Amino acid sequence: MAGMIIAVLIPLIGGLLSGYFGMAKDREWYNKLEKPFWNPPAWLFGPAWTILYLLMGIASYIIWENGDTMALVVYGVQLLVNFAWTPTFFRFQRPDIALALIVLLWFLILWMLFLFKSISMVAFWLIIPYIIWVSYATSLNAYIVLKN
Repeated sequence: MAGMIIAVLIPLIGGLLSGYFGMAKDREWYNKLEKPFWNPPAWLFGPAWTILYLLMGIASYIIWENGDTMALVVYGVQLLVNFAWTPTFFRFQRPDIALALIVLLWFLILWMLFLFKSISMVAFWLIIPYIIWVSYATSLNAYIVLKN
């Protein structure tokens, strides 16, 4: 049980720290950006990422129980790229670099899905909402880069 708690806390705490340290010093900068009509309300991001980090943590625990080191390495790398996105976009106000990061993240998640599927279908399906959300977030990021 302790392993499951640790596995869930790693993405939750990392996401919390990324959000805290990634907050824009100048919130007006983001508010002034032209955003697409499909941009969700700000309140949705916290609950969405909390759910995704919970699912990711559970999936990583399943993979850890199966002892697949390569899948866990890919999981860890994609998690670090995930955590880097928020400060890159908001604190450093670099949506262009953030777009490169999120595209890299998307490919890492795809690789992770491939590895997870060969180990556990449950872990695989727990990650599907994550790649869907990151695909959506990529479209938002790309729109902001193209229109601003």
